[in-house]
Amino acid sequence: MIDLTKDPKRLENAIKRARERNIIIPTYKQMKNPALIPDSIKGKLKSVGLWDVNSINLFRINWHNEPVASGGGYGGVNYLEFPSILTGTKARIFALVGKWFPTGAHKVGAAFGCLVPRLVTGQYDPTTTKAVWPSTGNYCRGGAYDSALLGCQSIAILPEGMSKERFEWLSKVAGEVIATPGTESNVKEIFDKCWELRKSGQDLMIFNQFDEFGNHLWHYDVTGHAFEEMLKKEMKPGEEFRGSVFTTGSAGTIGSGDYLKKIFPKSKVGVSEALQCPTIVQNGFGAHRIEGIGDKHVPWIHNVLNTDIAMAIDDESPMSLIRLFNEPEGKKFLVKKGVSEDLVNNLHLLGISGVANLLSAIKMAKWYEWGEGDIVVTVLTDSMEMYGSRLRELNEERGEFTPRDAAVAYNQHLLGQGPQYMNELTYPERKRVHNLKYFTWVEQQGKTYDEIQAQWYDKSYWTNIHKMVEPIDALIEEFNDRVGLLKK
Repeated sequence: MIDLTKDPKRLENAIKRARERNIIIPTYKQMKNPALIPDSIKGKLKSVGLWDVNSINLFRINWHNEPVASGGGYGGVNYLEFPSILTGTKARIFALVGKWFPTGAHKVGAAFGCLVPRLVTGQYDPTTTKAVWPSTGNYCRGGAYDSALLGCQSIAILPEGMSKERFEWLSKVAGEVIATPGTESNVKEIFDKCWELRKSGQDLMIFNQFDEFGNHLWHYDVTGHAFEEMLKKEMKPGEEFRGSVFTTGSAGTIGSGDYLKKIFPKSKVGVSEALQCPTIVQNGFGAHRIEGIGDKHVPWIHNVLNTDIAMAIDDESPMSLIRLFNEPEGKKFLVKKGVSEDLVNNLHLLGISGVANLLSAIKMAKWYEWGEGDIVVTVLTDSMEMYGSRLRELNEERGEFTPRDAAVAYNQHLLGQGPQYMNELTYPERKRVHNLKYFTWVEQQGKTYDEIQAQWYDKSYWTNIHKMVEPIDALIEEFNDRVGLLKK
């Protein structure tokens, strides 16, 4: 659960730091609805870049940022719709766009959701304690960014095989960067490093996205409401929202699917993973190239009871499609096929995991035979901004991307994406997936038998987490009042 117990002495230190660094914390209400943000703060944003390490950018942790690099205000939710010419299905597929968050990925919001409850209760003291951010990429970037805004030391942990751009960015923002062995699916090595740090005697706090319920809650409340707002705008009379699907990763974003299922009780929640490491689909293991989704365990914060279907994506598909979507010959091919130039010019908004999410939505629509009048949604966690080196590597490995390559990628990996490697989760299948948590979290990471049972059998377990938004907002407002900057 999210502990909201106060530590008065450390809280005084946090308040003092916020006052010194002109830090005001946004509430969940404001992240869902930026119209509630004071005009004075909106005015200051006009002179601040989206990625600037400036505490005012805490108020850009939402889905409504104007899609510009600097000086932007707020508008509607940022999203894309993908037409049938790209998806091969008549179902309408939408995706929220993560590019327009600070750091260029929505994971900065998940990090906020983990850090802020500890900060406003005084459990975390930014004047003395290092913040440790274990991740497979974007989450540790978001955590390092949030830490920099607070002027506290941070340690980012991620696998050594992640993209060059991630390490270059972290070297400028994080206090320390630790590269663990392996690549995307080597999550246990990250956890092992966390245990090593715990035993080192340093004053630190580990914000593990895979077991921090602040991650789940932020997506349930903020991303869930963003989806709801988008659907209210886009759904036409007679249309029906059918489901949401996300690569598993830390399972934080899946929390938004839980919110959507509450609003649309008949809707489905899908999860996907790499075919090369099909942990949920068939208890499998391996290595893969879909950066940002993690593997070989089931995250502690994944509400498996709400998951209806699991699927696997061959990692060759997103690797081929980032070339189709970004190389000149690929763009020309898509325009000739009838894809609008506006959309083609926005396909850079799909990072590698974003392409995997799009493919997951296609597979889910085809599995359930959804068509005209049916809507499926997903998320584009980040954009190609962190993967330019991957395109260069692919060109060096395979040669220049040609019109023939474009035709193959389009027909094989988009239109040819079918309902293979799917596992519709019956009640026993859901319980099988949930039980996989035991080996990582109870045996290795110190969780209790009673709590893993409560996640499955206690009907109030997840709803009690979802009720914590208002108490957290009250603590944020109290913290801001004591800092005193809003009064000025």
